[in-house]
Amino acid sequence: MSVQGALRDDALKGKTIVVTGGGSGLGKAMSTYFSELGANVVISSRKMPVLKEAAREISEKTGGKVLPVSCDIRNIEEVEALWDSAEKAFGGVDALLNNAAGNFISPTERLSANAFSTIIDIVLKGTTNCTLTFGKKWIEKKQAASVLNIITTYAFTGSGYVVPSAVAKGGVLALTRSLAVEWGKYGIRNNAIAPGPFPTKGAWERLLPGDLAEDFSFEKRVPLKRVGDHQELANLAAFLLSDFAQYINGEVVTIDGGEWLQGAGQFNGLEAISPDMWDHIEQSIRKNNK
Repeated sequence: MSVQGALRDDALKGKTIVVTGGGSGLGKAMSTYFSELGANVVISSRKMPVLKEAAREISEKTGGKVLPVSCDIRNIEEVEALWDSAEKAFGGVDALLNNAAGNFISPTERLSANAFSTIIDIVLKGTTNCTLTFGKKWIEKKQAASVLNIITTYAFTGSGYVVPSAVAKGGVLALTRSLAVEWGKYGIRNNAIAPGPFPTKGAWERLLPGDLAEDFSFEKRVPLKRVGDHQELANLAAFLLSDFAQYINGEVVTIDGGEWLQGAGQFNGLEAISPDMWDHIEQSIRKNNK
């Protein structure tokens, strides 16, 4: 299936958009489309070599300006430096896409306190760091702007075996709705997208190693009997950050082919996995993460 871009070519012209986790996977796909639509794009993550390569690829494809900035969103000083870099390069920032995340599957009783807090720190505290840093700057400048958070359908249903992620994404959902109300008077819109399965090679291999991805078939869980195409998510993100969506605030848009309606808790089916298999999965995840 070939999915086309949905917006007119100049839909984001003149805007500067900062994308956390923008160097790979869905973040890279969305950043590429933003650039195609005329935006200046700042992509960030912790891995500068990956960012530089992604920036080169995007710029060569679109002809747009793409700035790679290394940033650990758990560190507030680095987040402030991310803003400064974007402002220095492009004169300001119009939108923030909080896409950076971390996740792994595991029975919750197997998780250490450190493992649990690592996901909370990246997903919830990292998103909060970026949102508050950028929001304070916009309020100070009396500038209208937009924040878009990538959450997940189990942010509102919960899901076994990904409890730290569910807790963190649920917090981001509450942040989105709360700030939509509080910051609306400043002209700062806060919205979120809750994607269903949009497989990316690196992330999904780490999350579901070996034959598990094939055994745990998402296509069977989605009424449309397929997973999402990256361009479909990019189309939605671009629309929500564009001027076409200026009256959309505090909304969470689900794009999952109907999956969560068919069976809440995206990973609940993992109950069928035996303790021995969990040992094997844990070893594979540790190996992949190294």
